[in-house]
Amino acid sequence: MKRNYYIVALIMLTFFVISFVTNVIGPLIPDIISGFSLSLTLVALLPFAFFIAYGVMSIPSGMLIEKYNEKKMMVVAFIIASVGSLLLAIVPNYLTAVLSLFIIGCGFAMLQVVINPLLRTAGGEEHYAFNSVLAQLIFGAASFLSPLVYSYMVLNLKDVSNKSLNIFRSLVPANLPWISLYWLFAVICILMIVVIAVSKFPKVELTSEEKAGALETHIMLFKRRVVILYFIAIICYVGTEQGTANWISQFLSTYHGYDPQTTGANAVAYFWGLMTAGGVLGLLLLKIMDSRKVLVIFTVLALVCLSAALFGSAKISLIAFPCVGFFASVMYPIIFSLALNSVSEHHGSFSGILVTGIIGGAIVPLIIGWLGDHIGLRYGMLFLYLTMGYILLIGFWAKPIIKNKTIFDKKEMV
Repeated sequence: MKRNYYIVALIMLTFFVISFVTNVIGPLIPDIISGFSLSLTLVALLPFAFFIAYGVMSIPSGMLIEKYNEKKMMVVAFIIASVGSLLLAIVPNYLTAVLSLFIIGCGFAMLQVVINPLLRTAGGEEHYAFNSVLAQLIFGAASFLSPLVYSYMVLNLKDVSNKSLNIFRSLVPANLPWISLYWLFAVICILMIVVIAVSKFPKVELTSEEKAGALETHIMLFKRRVVILYFIAIICYVGTEQGTANWISQFLSTYHGYDPQTTGANAVAYFWGLMTAGGVLGLLLLKIMDSRKVLVIFTVLALVCLSAALFGSAKISLIAFPCVGFFASVMYPIIFSLALNSVSEHHGSFSGILVTGIIGGAIVPLIIGWLGDHIGLRYGMLFLYLTMGYILLIGFWAKPIIKNKTIFDKKEMV
């Protein structure tokens, strides 16, 4: 099939939007706490609501995609996300924030299920690996950009001489300037609906590896020990990622007095930016080393950086937190590939189960918030040692059927 560059670009834009909206939650946490007078546990229910939606919607979306076409699914997904954004923008309070983030999460879960097989079809199977890596880089770029946009909007809304944001000043409560982001998200989602509606999509034929499979298949897989172990692994990874990113700004504000709207937001931005850079290095290392060794090395270094961030000085903490992102960069792709390479069948259904493990982004930040209310945020974040420790152990017990091929393997074949 001829490559459809327009649809590939549209998918990349979709990845950008998903990341741009998703990863602004962390920088917002200090403002949400002060704006709604919340405890750490209550504010942690916000990312919980967002990521639990992935657990609710991922497998059903995989089944729906076999009945409805990709264009309809993407339009509906962005409609759902725009409704969620408008709900919080129009009625800004804590309860609507929880409901809003759950609704947005449902929409984005649907999108994640749709766009990966669509990327394979539109970009060509032989280019799928390259396009997938490109999508991850774009995802990381959006994660880096969104905290900076938050910082710009919040600071400039206070500056009445800046006329470019007047429309937001008339819509946003003065004590909740961060709500302006959800007006922006609603506009972006509506624009995406229009763009997708007028676009012509190619017909996607799901391979047996991409089909969600029957409910009985999922139940059968959940009875296998290796499936459970890797499902827990994805929970631990996403929990580590979000449990770090969501609490960076609040930690720096609480223990070192940094302004969450500037320094805190920048630290979160660099966490995501360095995660993207680390991913590039990880790709190179996977060409010369077994993926399990790369996972062990990067996880140990991530643990060292986390320790420095939690117990070091203000300047060390400011540097070490983003470095955790750098070394966490390889965890997800390596865990996912080890998982799929550890079973010989039903990869489509297994992928759906693994994606459902994104609920780790709901569970771990909530646990940290609850612990933070009782023993302090610093010691609450020590829970990340457990999630990273589990990831570290994967490098020792994983026994994939197929190992990643390195340049040395090629030389041996010659």
